[in-house]
Amino acid sequence: MSASAALLAAAEGGIIGDGRTGANLALGVGGGGVVLGGGGPHPGGGRIGVGNARIGGMAAVVVGTVGTILAVLHVATADGGPGTGNGLVGALVAVPLGCGAVLLG
Repeated sequence: MSASAALLAAAEGGIIGDGRTGANLALGVGGGGVVLGGGGPHPGGGRIGVGNARIGGMAAVVVGTVGTILAVLHVATADGGPGTGNGLVGALVAVPLGCGAVLLG
């Protein structure tokens, strides 16, 4: 299975469950990117966690990009509108979340 086919199947929820699963996956990946990107210097004293800030920033950019791609694919392939149980609203929330992770990175 190619990477593009795996991303499309994951965004549709075809790999691991119903329609909402793809949106929840995109939300989780985007949220993880925000957490990675927010691990920079803090005024309260030092960084959260250990490691190189540059590596954390690059990881946030990559994870945020993947989350955004998953969310956009889910929005593009969702059947019906908001409130139909297909995860469209969750995917719409995941798009700016993933973009935020890229910006923080």
